[in-house]
Amino acid sequence: MTNDNAPVTSPVTSGPVSQAERKIVTFSLGVQVFGIEMASLIEIREWAEPTPLPGVPSYIKGVTNLRGTVVPVVGLSERLGWPPSRVHSRSCVLVVQAGGRQAGFLVDEVADIVSIKDADVRPAPDTEIGEPAIIKGLVHVPARASEGEGAGGAMVLLLDLEALNLTRSADLAA
Repeated sequence: MTNDNAPVTSPVTSGPVSQAERKIVTFSLGVQVFGIEMASLIEIREWAEPTPLPGVPSYIKGVTNLRGTVVPVVGLSERLGWPPSRVHSRSCVLVVQAGGRQAGFLVDEVADIVSIKDADVRPAPDTEIGEPAIIKGLVHVPARASEGEGAGGAMVLLLDLEALNLTRSADLAA
C-alpha cells in the first residue's frame, strides 16, 4: 500500500520538492501574455476614461474612484516602454494591491485564471536594463480547451508588482 500523503522527493537532492500551487491572472498586452498573483488582484474593471492629471509621466493615464479611494490608472504597455495600448471593447483595468497601495493598470485583455506550481516557474533571464527586474519568472501555461487541439499554450511572464513601482506611480498621481 502506498502513502499518497508522503512528500515527493527530488532525485537530485533526495529532499522534499515544493509542490506549492498558486493562482495567477493572465492577461495580454499585444501578443505577449503576462501574469500576476491572484492574491494581489482587487478587481477587474471595464475601461472608463480616468480623470487626467497634469505633471505626471505619460504612462499615468489619470485617476479613478474605487469605492471612495482615488486609484491611479497606469498604461502598463507604456510603463514597460512599449507603444501605448489601443483601447478597444476588451480593454480593462486590473486594480491591484502593491506595497500597501492600490493602483490600476490598463491591459488589452484578461485571459484566464490558472493554477501554477512553484516548481514550474523558471527564472527570468538576466538583462541589462536600468531598473530592477520587473519579470520575476516565466511559466508555460497550457492552452485552454476552448482554444482547440494543436494550440500549445503560452509562455507567461510573471510581473513583479513591487519592482514595477506602481506605488511610486500612485504617489506621483496622489
